[in-house]
Amino acid sequence: MTVISIEQLRIPETLDGDSATDFRQAVEVSRQVRVKTWGNDKLAYTAEELFAQCHDPYEWYVVLIARRGAEIIGRVGIALPLDDNTEMAHVTLDVLPAAEGLGLGRKLLEAAELFVKGENRKVVMVETSHQASALDGGGTELIPASQGSGSLPLSSREARFAYSAGYDLERVEQFSVCALPLQTGLIEELVERAVAVHQGAYQVHGWMDSCPEQWAQDFVRLEQETGDDGGHPEEAWDVARLREAEEMSALTGRRTLVSAAECLETGALVGFTSISILGSRKDVAFQDDTFVEESHHGRDIGLHIKVANLEQLMRLLPQLETIYTWNAPEKDYMRSVNAELGFVNAGVTGLWRKDFNASD
Repeated sequence: MTVISIEQLRIPETLDGDSATDFRQAVEVSRQVRVKTWGNDKLAYTAEELFAQCHDPYEWYVVLIARRGAEIIGRVGIALPLDDNTEMAHVTLDVLPAAEGLGLGRKLLEAAELFVKGENRKVVMVETSHQASALDGGGTELIPASQGSGSLPLSSREARFAYSAGYDLERVEQFSVCALPLQTGLIEELVERAVAVHQGAYQVHGWMDSCPEQWAQDFVRLEQETGDDGGHPEEAWDVARLREAEEMSALTGRRTLVSAAECLETGALVGFTSISILGSRKDVAFQDDTFVEESHHGRDIGLHIKVANLEQLMRLLPQLETIYTWNAPEKDYMRSVNAELGFVNAGVTGLWRKDFNASD
């Protein structure tokens, strides 16, 4: 019987040549896992994207790998924030589908937890992914999330794994997908409807990659306010940090499109939405934060900025085929907007938490 060993992956200095063989094998493990889960590799990091993540100045990214002989059959990524939330670690676990059933997932998770404890991190967050078709619990026990209204069935192999490893389900997010381009005429129809609701009291501004100086301070303020909606709750987000993030994205080839709503009465931005496109992918985009200040709710501003940003996306990057988004189940308005745009439910993501202080 071949012995399985777990070790830390050496991050190569470049992706060229034999020195990057193990790194690329680890990336391929993650790709195969996502193909099995979602039926395609559109949600898989490329080697270039993961390489960039390993050189993020605000985060230490460590990869542990499981070997069987010369073959890498599992990997776990450990993201350790360096600036804020330094008590936390985010863990992503992947086991090659052909190597399931060997207890490898538990061994990798235990190795990751040991590493995290050695770095004096007190909280570990783990994600699980679930196809919509696999979520019928068939009357089995549901695990309720501690935040929001979501839950996962214990009949789910992934949920059962996290639960039995001592993790608490913190929240569940609905995962949806939309084909591009949108139906002809839909953009115009929805913009007209939104303007009719807010009666032209707002103007939408859009940009790619770099926020215009005119809006930078307002945009930073809104980014900070997203803390209550899962954005940057503890980060010292300011214009300098925004510019650094923009420079980092440019270095990796990542593109970002933003549409923001200006209240014409005050001249201030009151809401924004953003979309990211990975530098190494030309077919898929990801809907990021959408936020509107509470005092401006009920005026279809969220609909207006999301529609405007999708119009900008299709106009500037017409080669894109798919856009993905995640939403909390209780966010009824945003889920209804997504449905009108053509998003369909593909599954859910569970976010699990283990607090070492509580478990000691």
